[in-house]
Amino acid sequence: MAPAVAPVDERLPLPRLAPLALQHLLAGIAAPVSSVILIGTTLRLTAAQTASLLSATLVLCGIGALLQSLGVRALRVGARLPFLMLPGGAAVAIFLQIGKEYGPATASGSVLVAAAFLICVLPFYGRIVRLFPPLVMGTTVVLIGINMVKVTAPMVASGPGPGFATLGVIAVLFLVLRGVWRQMAVLLGLVGGTAIALLLGTDIHLASGAAFALPDPFPYGAPHFDLLAAIPLLVFALASLAEATGQTVLNSEAVGRTPDAGRDVPRIARADALVSLGAGVFGTSLMVTSAENIGIVQLTGVRSRFVTAGAGVLLVVCGLLTPLTRLLAAIPEPVVGAAGLVIYAVIAVLGFSMLSRVDLTHGTDSIVVALALVVGLLPVMTPGLYAPLPPWAHTIFGSGVAAGALAAVILSAAFRHLGPRERPEVTAPETTAPKTTAPEAAAPETTKSEAAAPPTDGSR
Repeated sequence: MAPAVAPVDERLPLPRLAPLALQHLLAGIAAPVSSVILIGTTLRLTAAQTASLLSATLVLCGIGALLQSLGVRALRVGARLPFLMLPGGAAVAIFLQIGKEYGPATASGSVLVAAAFLICVLPFYGRIVRLFPPLVMGTTVVLIGINMVKVTAPMVASGPGPGFATLGVIAVLFLVLRGVWRQMAVLLGLVGGTAIALLLGTDIHLASGAAFALPDPFPYGAPHFDLLAAIPLLVFALASLAEATGQTVLNSEAVGRTPDAGRDVPRIARADALVSLGAGVFGTSLMVTSAENIGIVQLTGVRSRFVTAGAGVLLVVCGLLTPLTRLLAAIPEPVVGAAGLVIYAVIAVLGFSMLSRVDLTHGTDSIVVALALVVGLLPVMTPGLYAPLPPWAHTIFGSGVAAGALAAVILSAAFRHLGPRERPEVTAPETTAPKTTAPEAAAPETTKSEAAAPPTDGSR
């Protein structure tokens, strides 16, 4: 008698697999679309460049889903779990911050440096995750959200009518939609906002080209490598190991597999790093594995990793359909800015959510958060504060995200080991906040991860 096949390894017939794969595609496509349009608008890319960037990102998302779902055992790449891979909302924010301050070529170089760095630190995984408890990650995510709200607000000001109308459309969609459709609220809001912009007389420039095309490598020219400029992404790469721990537990339990973070997290991170190397080549931000689609797994009861592999194939096909990417790339700037405000405000809220699980009534923890926020918000409130410092110091302290994150890590470790012990250690397990992947951050399904993380978990 043949051994029973585990639900996660079940192979489904194509007529059943295709609609399930489409559901996962709908759950994941909003993140790359909104993130890339935001990158193109913020960095003032042409419509053709933005379309090519979106094509590359969708293809990379598809490849990432295939790697995580099917795995490459010989290379110990991929967890063989029903994961998607998407641009991380926090990673996009940091990419844009580097791109605006140092240029997009330096931002691409920073992605390549961070991806290579992630591969190098994987042997030290167990020690690294302890540096990023919810106290540190919550503070960092709050700073990321606030920094990017400041970046996207002027985009709305360029067309207040379409911008505020888009905010209203997105709010209504979050109110009335449910399930996988609610996860697409920001993407659908972009469509609705564009329609309103057309009615208000906004010009839309649609690039022309062939029906199928491969994305262009090195869209900003040769990558420029600046280690100091890359520091925020290096910190993010380290923090991604902490979140991957919680995501692994969440996904494993959802499909009925015994969680094994020590085995699976390095494989997940290795796939993230390899796809992120491609992201650096094609000009987009770091790619991160996402468990946003776990709500669909729980809703349908289908646990097969071949379903997300099918979604990966669909993502690749969408990326190669250039008329689709050109159409999406033509969305007006104020509409994109409004969607960006929602995305990054949600990221800030998620940071506060992480901090709410820390006992801030204890003086030590509240002081760590307060001091880290001071360090991280000073460059936002007073941009020229560190201008007199040497270039290396200005690079580190002038970035609110990098300075605040480093301050949180150092202060948390220092107070934990050297500070006063006014109360016993809390024994309740730490939790993982919902992933900060662009629009899906507000989806109700993601909150299920909050009860699934192991004691060493954090969140990016």
